[in-house]
Amino acid sequence: MPILITYFVHGTTLDNEQEISSGWSDAELSALGIEQSHKLKNLTADKTFDAIFCSDLQRAIDTAHIAFGDGPAPIIHDARLRECNYGTYNGQPSEIVEPLQEKMITEKFPDGESYEDVGHRISDFLQFLKQNYEGKHIAIVAHKAPQLALDVLLTSKTWGQAFTEDWRKIKAWKPGWEYQLL
Repeated sequence: MPILITYFVHGTTLDNEQEISSGWSDAELSALGIEQSHKLKNLTADKTFDAIFCSDLQRAIDTAHIAFGDGPAPIIHDARLRECNYGTYNGQPSEIVEPLQEKMITEKFPDGESYEDVGHRISDFLQFLKQNYEGKHIAIVAHKAPQLALDVLLTSKTWGQAFTEDWRKIKAWKPGWEYQLL
């Protein structure tokens, strides 16, 4: 039986507002991010999840607990759902990091990882879901790179297509993206 995945991105952080690419650096939710997380709770009040997974980075943990913390599903922190490790570029200005991202699909950031490395982490996570959550509805609260990896792994996009069609570029946020894991 397929697994339904609803993917949510963490709320806006102080780093986002200062145009910093956090990567593996922890970044606090801003006042706007906290407000977005409360709104997400209201926007998803009609959804029921069997489990909620989130990255183990604080911005995703806080978003998950604000949006889903009162529900019956457990919230499980999982390091495989982390943002791409930008290595020496963690916490650096987005004007420097973002142009590098699409070039780092196969090449690792210095002292970091590539987007294909993120894809391997997400592939491992999906195998875990297949073994433990068949037929269930799962929520994920995480970051840009894991969502792009889901686009590659579950919708047959290339990395180039995933970057080009990323909702952040086309300004098409929504309260959750649906994926199906067969």
